[in-house]
Amino acid sequence: MSSRSLARELALLVLGQVSDQKSAVQTDPAMETVLDQALSSLMQHWRESLDAIAVDLDQAQQGLLDSELQQRDSETAAKVRDHLNTSIAAAEQVLNGLSACMELPRLLLMGDQEQIRRGAMERVGLVLNRREAIDAELDGVMEGWRLSRLPRLDRDILRLAVVDLRDLKAPAPVAFNEAVELANRYSDEQGRRMINGVLRRFHDAATKDLN
Repeated sequence: MSSRSLARELALLVLGQVSDQKSAVQTDPAMETVLDQALSSLMQHWRESLDAIAVDLDQAQQGLLDSELQQRDSETAAKVRDHLNTSIAAAEQVLNGLSACMELPRLLLMGDQEQIRRGAMERVGLVLNRREAIDAELDGVMEGWRLSRLPRLDRDILRLAVVDLRDLKAPAPVAFNEAVELANRYSDEQGRRMINGVLRRFHDAATKDLN
């Protein structure tokens, strides 16, 4: 993974520890503390998700057993199987998230490198200093949705992508790919689609304004 990618990921983890109402962050926070806090938050999120999925799996399994014991109803059985498959897919997503959490110690080691630390904190500062303006621009291309309704991680991934495009002059394909990669690690399929679509509309609108 490149230094830029590591800096972006560290920036995402730092932003996750800052309230959406705050506009300041330590210039040089202890990365060990930040990552410990991020790990705890992410593990709690995945733990709650696993608990909810376990309930869904139990209900789907019981429904499947009930349908097999009763008079065969192919439509009911198909619905139950779809429910079971959906729950299994959700469980796989959570396991992927847990796998991403296990890589945080690698980020912790890399966070001691001054270039990566500076890159991460530069991105954090840019997001916090212009968050209201960034959010307003993103809201303008949400198409009937509101940025505030997205999960916090998805909002921060979008904010970082805007900073990459606007302030750090990253090529659009690079910014898109990096944002989707973060979504692959920390969000879900719906989040990935939303992030990709919003960024493309944002870029198209910005390009149109320049012409």
